[in-house]
Amino acid sequence: MRERITDKQLQAVVDRINQETDSPLEPYTTDASGKIQANIGNYHLSWAYGGVELNRMDTQGGGVTCPLGEGHGTKRELYEKMYAFLRGLEAAKNPGV
Repeated sequence: MRERITDKQLQAVVDRINQETDSPLEPYTTDASGKIQANIGNYHLSWAYGGVELNRMDTQGGGVTCPLGEGHGTKRELYEKMYAFLRGLEAAKNPGV
């Protein structure tokens, strides 16, 4: 039996994706005046409908895209997709390794 995928494991892969793409680690920041601003390029988890998906911040207003396809799924499905995505990013940076 495969072990369960935890929220912590999912977040660890998201953090690695953000590091690999030189993207902000947090989806939003608050400036000195207290204004909240979306960090364009940030990858983060979206939880809804009993599932989870990977989102990427796309606009100043907080609009997102779904780089791994539309729809919230199981933790295991997302973990496997994100890990494959991360491996692709790493391979693109280090071809032939």
